[in-house]
Amino acid sequence: MTAAEISRIAGVTRATVSNWRRRHDDFPAPSAGTETSPLYDLPAVQAWLRRRGHTSTASPTEELRTELRLLGPGSGVAARLFPLAAAASRRTQEELAELATVPDDQLLARAEKAAGELPATVPEAEPVRYGPDDAGAVRALLDCVREAGAQAAVDVLAERELDEGAASGVYQTPEALALLMARLLPADVARVLDPACGSGTLLAAAARQGAQALFGQDSLPVQGQRTAVRLRIAAPEAETAIRVGDSLRADAFPDVTVDAVLCNPPFADRDWGHDELAYDPRWAYGLPPRFESELAWVQHALAHLKPGGHAVMLLPPALAFRSSGRRVRAELIRGGALRAVVSLPARAAYPLHIGLQIWVFQRPEPGGTDRTTVLFVDGEGEQRDGATGTSSATDTASAGTRGGSRPRQAGSPTSAASSAPTSSSSSSFEWAGLTDRVLAQWAAFTTAPDTYADEPGVARAVPLVDLLDDVVDVTPARHVRATAADIDPAALTRRVHELHEQLAEQVAALAAASAFGGGQPSGATAREWRTATVSDLARGGALTVLRAATPGTRGSKGPAPTVDRPVLTARDISAGNPPSGGAVDLHADAAQPVAAGDVLVRALAGGGDGSAMTRVADDQDAGALLGQHIHLLRPDPARLDPWFLAGFLGAEDNIASASTGSSLVHITPGRLRVPLLPLEEQRRYGDAFRRVYELRAAVRRTVDLAADTAASLTTGLTAGVLLPPDGPDSRSA
Repeated sequence: MTAAEISRIAGVTRATVSNWRRRHDDFPAPSAGTETSPLYDLPAVQAWLRRRGHTSTASPTEELRTELRLLGPGSGVAARLFPLAAAASRRTQEELAELATVPDDQLLARAEKAAGELPATVPEAEPVRYGPDDAGAVRALLDCVREAGAQAAVDVLAERELDEGAASGVYQTPEALALLMARLLPADVARVLDPACGSGTLLAAAARQGAQALFGQDSLPVQGQRTAVRLRIAAPEAETAIRVGDSLRADAFPDVTVDAVLCNPPFADRDWGHDELAYDPRWAYGLPPRFESELAWVQHALAHLKPGGHAVMLLPPALAFRSSGRRVRAELIRGGALRAVVSLPARAAYPLHIGLQIWVFQRPEPGGTDRTTVLFVDGEGEQRDGATGTSSATDTASAGTRGGSRPRQAGSPTSAASSAPTSSSSSSFEWAGLTDRVLAQWAAFTTAPDTYADEPGVARAVPLVDLLDDVVDVTPARHVRATAADIDPAALTRRVHELHEQLAEQVAALAAASAFGGGQPSGATAREWRTATVSDLARGGALTVLRAATPGTRGSKGPAPTVDRPVLTARDISAGNPPSGGAVDLHADAAQPVAAGDVLVRALAGGGDGSAMTRVADDQDAGALLGQHIHLLRPDPARLDPWFLAGFLGAEDNIASASTGSSLVHITPGRLRVPLLPLEEQRRYGDAFRRVYELRAAVRRTVDLAADTAASLTTGLTAGVLLPPDGPDSRSA
């Protein structure tokens, strides 16, 4: 283990671990690694910490990772624990707590019995036997299920086998993206297939939308098991059939016809079976080129659909214009199979630097209505900032009229990782606005495609004949960009004037926010104080903690609930916005309203953009529902000043010492530390922290308004709908 991992286990900073190495001769010597990046023996470090009285402050998921690491590679314990995680998901909190108290021999016997309940739908499941060496991992798993949820435990087990990330090519897809794709399907879909199911995120999303029969296949056994267990947790009443194997070469469901296919397939795969599958009957729209494996997956999906059935697939942007796939694209368009292409902004999913696309297909019905148009939605300019209520440059351009390739995903040619957790960048991505916009356009288009009204700069229905040129480029931005004819000069002029006025007001607000002063020196050295962890404060009754939850943990098979009040999101905290989320953003505890004086802490960190990690809820936030990826701390105002608490909790060093992960950084709130100061002194610090937060929010709003103003002016001038100011003195004016 690394020094950083030691710091997380012990609940100290990395600098403290370095001091231990220098000051204590009995600190374990490195057992591997290099001089600059040493690695330590985990049992030796744990023994040293126990002798020194350092109890572990690691989160339940980190404790599970530690126990799995202790067993070493090749133990196979992760695969043996999958069925136990599924069984534990059906136990109550009281039952799980009771199991934690029984001796090891009884615990292992009861765990074996519970794991034996795993249904036959889990692929390659074998009878489970737990030995004495497994006791620590079994206890850690049950504790993780009790504290963090069964799905979190399953994801840790899969990490053990997969090594998800850029090195392996296995990527995780955001839950919100999976839900958007599932919501593009008709409401009455009952049977859904994912031929590259990864961890089962898309199938779980389909179950939430009401699907009752779920079919999945993946080439990696661990992914097949992961999907089966995930669906056992998320949709226990659904009929499931999960298989392991190469979907293109060895389709496990050759005779299965479904209402819909959801798929995030592997791509950039040169070994998908081009030569051996050259005469396969699935290629109704043409033989996929050797370097266009994505078109093989598209036609595989269409082959499994009933007439009129839909397929929604996440695909790389290069598929829209690569010359090698032009003929197959043309046939998909000409045959009426391609219904819509939606572009996503970069950072929406891995790899974060590429803007992926959602393609929607529909299998033609014999004698059905001829389709004459394809819908294009450009989501790359869809990010709105609720702090100002302003729009992107694309939105502004059309204000007058409406008032790269990606690595394959799973380390083997036929696996995909349509997985659950999100990256830190993606999790802070504003999904609510994008989801609402895409679904609104799709609903309007499917309800009345012949009378669909384009929204210039956002969405456009393009006639098939206009797409069937020499290039057959179906990139959304090419077809939906606003033109001069789409822009009302008078409306854009009014918009520019409004932005100028808002910007002037915001600059004044920024000046006022920056005028409070920068404090005074504490003396010759930094001030020192005694601290307590949030867990200590909670045990003492000074505050209560509501844990953050990841998406999809509500346990509901149906659609996301309808809410009649706004939802406070993690993005609102970082941007200083009022609550701006909707039902899709709800925390697992949807009944928990936010109260004025609550301290809100983002549960995921990362990105290095300097945005706020904490804030105190005010009267404008009161009554809003708690969003995902937020820890809610409710301090006793007679003992803790809220802004004092928020300021120290959000400090960079504090966040670093209480976090786990690298690119996906989870904050464990119980490990955050707070100085122990009298209430009156807390209030002095709290007032300063409040002003700092207001300054940061004012800076962000000013930057966004300036960017929108510049974009509006540039669009108007280049489109010929605005003229430059008159006279040589216009610059000073």
